[in-house]
Parts: sequence; C-alpha cells; structure tokens
Amino acid sequence: MHFGGYDSAIEASFFIEEDALRRLRPGCHDERGFLDVFDCNRDVICAAAAKVYVRGSRGSYDMVAGYFSKSA
Repeated sequence: MHFGGYDSAIEASFFIEEDALRRLRPGCHDERGFLDVFDCNRDVICAAAAKVYVRGSRGSYDMVAGYFSKSA
C-alpha cells in the first residue's frame, strides 16, 4: 500500500508491505482488510513514517513489519 506524506512543499512516498499491515492486524488478507488496517492505525503508521523520514534524503521509503511492534 502506498501513501504520501508532506514536509512543507516536499512530498515523500511511503510503501507499507503487506506483512507490516498484518503485524498491525494478524489475519488480514485482502485489499478491503488492508485499507481498514491503514485507516484504523493511521496514527501509528504516520508515527513510524516520521521516524524513517529524512528530509531531502530520498523520495520514497519502504516500511517493513519490523517498524511496528506486535502490540501496536
């Protein structure tokens, strides 16, 4: 799943792997479920994105399961 984030006028693209979304909600297996996981965990996902983002470093970031604790 892709989503965009902004730092002033700078846009960064983030890709969350399916395993990362499953870490947030085990058993998720379809597009509707992944979208629901994203919506329900938006704050957790944005916080993780903020930790990996480095201004001016690159345009896209891959977010893997290890970025999210199993208790998130």
